[in-house]
Formats: sequence, structure tokens, C-alpha cells
Amino acid sequence: MFCLLMYDLTLKYSAVCVFSCSVPTVPVKNLNGSSPVHPALAGITGILMSAAALPVCLTRPPKLVLHPPPVSKSDIKPVPGFGHCCRKTTKKQARKGKTPEEVVKKYLQKVKSPPEEDCTICMEPLGGPSGYKGPGVTPVSRAESVGRLAQCGHQYHFQCLVAMYNNGNKDGSLQCPTCKTIYGVKTGNQPAGKMEYHVIPHSLPGHPDCKSIRIIYNIPPGLQGPEHPNPTKPFTARGFPRHCYLPDSEKGRKVLKLLLVAWDRRLIFSIGTSSTTGESDTVIWNEVHHKTEFGSNLTGHGFPDPGHLNNVLEELRAQGITEDDGLMEK
Repeated sequence: MFCLLMYDLTLKYSAVCVFSCSVPTVPVKNLNGSSPVHPALAGITGILMSAAALPVCLTRPPKLVLHPPPVSKSDIKPVPGFGHCCRKTTKKQARKGKTPEEVVKKYLQKVKSPPEEDCTICMEPLGGPSGYKGPGVTPVSRAESVGRLAQCGHQYHFQCLVAMYNNGNKDGSLQCPTCKTIYGVKTGNQPAGKMEYHVIPHSLPGHPDCKSIRIIYNIPPGLQGPEHPNPTKPFTARGFPRHCYLPDSEKGRKVLKLLLVAWDRRLIFSIGTSSTTGESDTVIWNEVHHKTEFGSNLTGHGFPDPGHLNNVLEELRAQGITEDDGLMEK
């Protein structure tokens, strides 16, 4: 039994070992510091164990596998239960006919005697006037100065809610700033683009009994619209097309249906500042996590991940998209 270990100063190593099957191994998952055994420590340990005539074998780190093996066009199939394989979005549809005041009133109940507490938007007492002093403030009667959101029951100054609505997407929906309950249909500011989806004949780690759904998002760079942070200014779109993966299981197809609803409502992506590069005025993910690693999970964006599908359903629910919306998706 012997082990010849070669380990250089750049932490790149290889091992040639001849030993019995009972020899333990020291696993090194990767070389970026996220391994439970740091490569340098593993190398030093191997040298010391070899010097003490103890058997050791260092395993090579797993590789990042972003994409599946090559797939021919004949092997790409439609997702079962879906009569289409592509969805496009265009410019935002303008909602007309209702002023911000009319939209807010739609979701409010009148409050005759406001409680002795602060409005959590302006942090002024509900019994007094709104603390908002910005543009667009119109006088309101005392009877209309405070309102209660019909579903969740949280109370605010009417003028504060109108100001909050004006600073948002102005899409006819309202979201409670306290509990995030959504009134109406929430839409986002995702730029125009294309979403493709189909089944490929490869299994994801953790899902050996089914094939995989591949989603391809493609958004080109362009100019920001009035709903974006900096209207008329150019925005970038890095990393497109972006490939994402789901298991082709009953639950995976349910998630896909809700992702289609989110895509139509322009909630998958947004324009803002990238948390990874710091670049501003660029297309970013919008709080609905996707898996972009096909055959590994070195960055946390791959499989296996037993809780991923449930987590995505919760994230979609936070955007106002529920399983009832999936039932209406054709």
C-alpha cells in the first residue's frame, strides 16, 4: 500500500493511490473556500499523514455543471399539459379611467374614530393630519382622512396611501406596507422579452425519476420606460439568455404555470442595481428564485434542493400569485 501525493503552491494537486478499499478519503468539495476542508489544510494533512505512514487519498473537487449534455432538437419535447412553448411580453399596458384617489378608495373602509396610534407610513398620529407634504396632496374631509384596508384591517392616512400609490407602479393594485397583503392584481416593470420552456431528456440531481423542464429567458437591452427608475435612460441586460431548470414532475409543472403568470404580470425581472456586480440600470431578478445550475449546486443555485419548489410557491404567493391563478393558466 502506498500513496504518491503531488501538491504544489497553487493548491492544485493530484493523487495516485494504490490501496485497499478500506482507505479513508479526505473530501475537498471545491477550491473557493466553501468546502468543509480547506484545500491548503487538506494538503498539509495529507503530507503529515503520509509522513506518518498513514494512508490518505485526497478527492478532486466536483465541477460546476451549469448546462445539461447537448440535446438534439428531436429530443426537445413540449411540457405535458401545456399547449404552447413560448411567451412574450411587450410594453406595459396603460390603465386608464381611475385616478390614484379612486384606486385607493376602492380598497378602503371609512374610520370614524381613528385609534391612538401612528400611521406607519408618515409616522404621525392617525388622529392628526398626514405627515406627507409632497406634490399631489389634495385636501380631504376629516371623515376621509383615515381609512382601513378592507382585507387586512391596517389603518393609514388616506393621503399617505395615495402618495405611496403614486410612488409605485400605478397599475391599479395596492399593497399593504405592514403585512404585504395585495389588493387588486400586482404587476411589475419587467422589460419586454421572451420566455421559452420545454422538456429535455435529462434528470436533475435529486429528481432521478423524471426528466427536466428547461426555461430560457431572453431580454434585450433597451431604454427605460415611465415605470422604470430612470425613464428614457438606457438599461443593460447581462447574462441573457438565462437558462433555468425545474423537474418535469407534477409539482414542477405547477410551478411553471405560476411562473408564466408572473411573467405575464412582469414580475420575474425588474430594472435596478445588481447585488453581485453593483451595476445600476440593469435587468435584475425580482425576488422569485430560479435554479440556474443543471448538474451541481456549488453556488446554491442548483440541485438537489428538496425545499426549492415550495420556496418558489411561497415567493410567488408574496407577489400575489396563487394556485388559483395557475388553474386559469391555459
